[in-house]
Amino acid sequence: MPEKTRLLTPGPTPLPERVRLALARDMLHHRKDEFKAIMGRVQTNLRLLFGTAGPVLPLSCSGTGAMTAAAHCLFQPGEKVLVAEAGKFGQRWAQIAAMRGLEVVTLSAPWGEAVTAKAVTEKLDGDPAIAGVLIQHSETSTGVLHPVREVAAVCRAREVLLVADGISAVGLCPCPMDEWGLDCLLTGSQKGLMLPPGLALLALSPRAWKKAESVPPGCFYFNLVKERDNLAKGQTNFTSPVNLILGLDESLALLLEHGLEAVYRKQWALTMLARTGVSAMGLSLFARKNFSWGLTSVLLPEGVDGGAVLRCAAEKFGVLMAGGQDHLKGRIVRLGHMGYVDWADVAAGLFALNQGLKEAGGFCGARDYLEQALAAWRAALAVPPGTMPPPTHS
Repeated sequence: MPEKTRLLTPGPTPLPERVRLALARDMLHHRKDEFKAIMGRVQTNLRLLFGTAGPVLPLSCSGTGAMTAAAHCLFQPGEKVLVAEAGKFGQRWAQIAAMRGLEVVTLSAPWGEAVTAKAVTEKLDGDPAIAGVLIQHSETSTGVLHPVREVAAVCRAREVLLVADGISAVGLCPCPMDEWGLDCLLTGSQKGLMLPPGLALLALSPRAWKKAESVPPGCFYFNLVKERDNLAKGQTNFTSPVNLILGLDESLALLLEHGLEAVYRKQWALTMLARTGVSAMGLSLFARKNFSWGLTSVLLPEGVDGGAVLRCAAEKFGVLMAGGQDHLKGRIVRLGHMGYVDWADVAAGLFALNQGLKEAGGFCGARDYLEQALAAWRAALAVPPGTMPPPTHS
């Protein structure tokens, strides 16, 4: 049995000791002054993380809850939305929208590829009734980044709201909400924020708030206007997830300690480490361009059982990775490098992947794959400040 377990899944992610200690603090009452003061500090730091001057709402739910809140509070039944579907979570947007009673128009791309701003433009020009675009910034099921900045520009030129799921993007790659013109940006706690699952965060642009104020509440629990009003008093609308907020306070302090530029540089370097190592093994990268900065999806050779690869990695080397979903089950491995993960963790993940592949009847590629990977990591770290590629780098 391995002595140490390394959690390299695309969420949940490892917890820093400082965060674990914050989570273990004694209970505070969520309506008292001590908690309100913490909420004020958390709010200041969340606005820095999201890149917005507006409020960032904490919601007691998973990221899917935040997606549901956006659909219920920004659109009325019968309104039409365009859903970018290029993976499992794009499908989830469509399911949530349909449950809200929205008319769903789908813009599909093959899994492993991103939609394009041009295709969004054509859909919106062809159907002026579309009121919103629902999209993933990072599609966690495939490891693809959609060009949300470019899509947001298309939406800003029209009376169309851009709603971005940043669950595997916020805290991992740049997505400054106000600068890019996003109308709604949401995330969950268990990925780049280095927290357990159970907390979601959501922010709206001024024009999205205007729309939310005009939409009759479609859900008793999710009411963003009431959440905003309570947040102004250092509160949440219902019972607050107190210890998750305490952990968030500490995780935000960690993320902002050396600035977001340092966070993104680290994530970019880990991405280069993972992708270079995978390629040096002779494996195919599932997302060949427009790739996520928090996970690397690996296409396995024909005849290799992904489940066997994952079992070997976990049982012999203590490395926990994730497989594919739906038709990609058994066909890809998703190696997470999110949050509280360093170069040694990713190198261990590459080694476990290599050994698991051998045991499952695959091949091992170049013997120096780790050396190549570490050289790419060092080169990425050496890039001068302000010159990293944009998040839609190809």
